[in-house]
Amino acid sequence: MEVLDSILNTIGNFYQNGKEINDIIGLILSIMVIHKAFYFVIGMFFTRKFKPAKNKHKYGIVIAARNEKYVIGNLLDSINKQDYPKDLYTVFVVADNCTDNTAEIARSKGAIVYERQDDEHRTKGYALEFLFDNIKKDYGIETFEGYFVFDADNLLKKDYISKMNDAFDSGEKIITSYRNTKNFDENWVASTYALHWIRSIRTNHRARSVLRLATNIQGTGFLFSNEIVRDGWHYTSLTEDRALTADAVAQGYQITYQDEAEFFDEQPVSLKVALRQRLRWSKGHLQAFVQTGPYLFINIFFGKRFLKTNWNKDKKKEKKKKTFKQVLLDIVESIRHRFASFDTLVQLTPLVFINLVRWMIFSLIIYSCYTYINGIHEVNLFSGGSFLTKFLRDLVTIKINIEPGFYALFMGLILTIWFRILYRIGAYISNMLMAVYLFIIEDARIKKMKLKDKILFTITWPTFDIIGRYTTYAALFMHVTWKPIPHESKVTIDDLNNKVGD
Repeated sequence: MEVLDSILNTIGNFYQNGKEINDIIGLILSIMVIHKAFYFVIGMFFTRKFKPAKNKHKYGIVIAARNEKYVIGNLLDSINKQDYPKDLYTVFVVADNCTDNTAEIARSKGAIVYERQDDEHRTKGYALEFLFDNIKKDYGIETFEGYFVFDADNLLKKDYISKMNDAFDSGEKIITSYRNTKNFDENWVASTYALHWIRSIRTNHRARSVLRLATNIQGTGFLFSNEIVRDGWHYTSLTEDRALTADAVAQGYQITYQDEAEFFDEQPVSLKVALRQRLRWSKGHLQAFVQTGPYLFINIFFGKRFLKTNWNKDKKKEKKKKTFKQVLLDIVESIRHRFASFDTLVQLTPLVFINLVRWMIFSLIIYSCYTYINGIHEVNLFSGGSFLTKFLRDLVTIKINIEPGFYALFMGLILTIWFRILYRIGAYISNMLMAVYLFIIEDARIKKMKLKDKILFTITWPTFDIIGRYTTYAALFMHVTWKPIPHESKVTIDDLNNKVGD
């Protein structure tokens, strides 16, 4: 008992110093994400616009499909209906470990199909690696100036390629687009994904495109220059999009956003499937942080001096003496690249886990030991700075007083957990306002639905972030494998044109 008492006193006496350390860490983390508030404001009013292209470029369209017989035909139909010249794009499909007739359907719609059987290497990244290797062998990577990447469940608006060509023709190398949802109103699970993609557009893509930074690629609906895959596709992790994003930013590439290019995809409707997918995302997110985070960190301080690869290695370096204007432009580009590296590193950093560790060490353990020594005096049951706790304090005042000892320690633990729950409930309710904002500001592009559905989806929307938080915790300790997401929607692009405002 004396040993335990000594340990509790030692930890408890560190409370004041620990609180200062915790506050400093919290301040640093807050500074790291403060720029996102500016993104939100910019995204409310602005996005980058592109002039009509002077040239029409030649593209390869790559699609990885695993048992996608229900949806692959509808995607290819929407591609065949594009208003872009048919002779300037070629569709490639990798039928990856298929046991259905996906390959036959794709061929019947005019796609060039490669079939792959390798169940040991299961991720979409491996399928794309196989596909690009075959394109290089049979056609040559540089036959096509750029490559689109789509999932089999996607549907494209008829001017999608034309609008993306506008951005590509402006000189951009990596471009993502407006991701809409074809089954938005199917159930609350699908709606959380749908709102998430629109939130990403409003709070990330639009502002970063305006500021010429690098937004993040999100799995599908993007275009990149052939130089990115000159030496093949090598992003085979659980989340190949995160890996490509991080690597591209480390190399100094901008990743822009074309708001006028719109496509649709199908979201999971099963909570079990959603949890499985989100766990994979979380694991892949952590992998990208470990693999590319150090390069991004170095770039913040040293620029592009230390790169793990060089996609531009074949380009000749100019030896001419630089003008004053060129020097200034180089300085601006250096600042842009360093900030983009910082911004992407912040995205990859598992802040939710860092904050959990902070809470457990400083609030749960050290504070509880502090109460063991000093007791609990005049602590309000509804302490906290959220609007919810302020509202509750206005309704009722309940103060807690407990003498030092083990009971105070136990109640310190309970109160800390209780305050955390109150904070999360307040954040949950506040987060509903984001759904309201998105429904209002994106009304013209969101699938028409009943008011009662919008209310339901607003209430359930915050679960998306809650699931993301806990799958991040789990992903740190779990072995995660890639599993396909089933797609069975029969919705066509014509159906959506009749139901979504243009």
